[in-house]
Amino acid sequence: MSTPACRAALRQVSGSLGYRDGTPTSNAKDEQLKLRTTGRVAIAGLAVVAALGLSACSDDKGDKPAAKTTTSAKAAATTAANLPPVPTVEELNAQLNTALDPSVPNEEKVDFVQGGSADPELPNRLAQAAKDANVQVQVTEVTSFGESVNAKANFTVNGQTNVVDVPFVAEDGKWKVQKSWACGMLTNLGQQSVACA
Repeated sequence: MSTPACRAALRQVSGSLGYRDGTPTSNAKDEQLKLRTTGRVAIAGLAVVAALGLSACSDDKGDKPAAKTTTSAKAAATTAANLPPVPTVEELNAQLNTALDPSVPNEEKVDFVQGGSADPELPNRLAQAAKDANVQVQVTEVTSFGESVNAKANFTVNGQTNVVDVPFVAEDGKWKVQKSWACGMLTNLGQQSVACA
């Protein structure tokens, strides 16, 4: 089976791997020693890491016991009791359409946007920009997430309709359009507000 061609091919492969006649050359021996040394260093490093990790898990009698942290059903019930009822599709449609109506006085809609009191003129600017862009909103679905509500809505701007998610948050016992969403809409309509800074 050992033909001269096979032996020549074996010598060529062995030579490229650092072997001569089946024995390692000095370069191959050096590489093997480097790998052995590297392996030993890696194992020693792992041993040190393991020892440090295990010492961190030791039971030190001098430490004070950690304070117990518990979540109480009472706190959750209090939070839930402070949330307004989940609004219906009709209620959110009425709220959004009122908010976007420039003929409704600002005082009646300043509470429709989270943090709206930071810029009392925000609702009017938003309503005017929406009117100029021929914005129409029709809520189609409401989903509650505890302290927030998401309204899926058909949002039409200059005749083009897209389905959007309008997030509402509970603030002062009312559902209000999330400030970041209102600010994004205001920016997209070419307006600015100090409440969005």
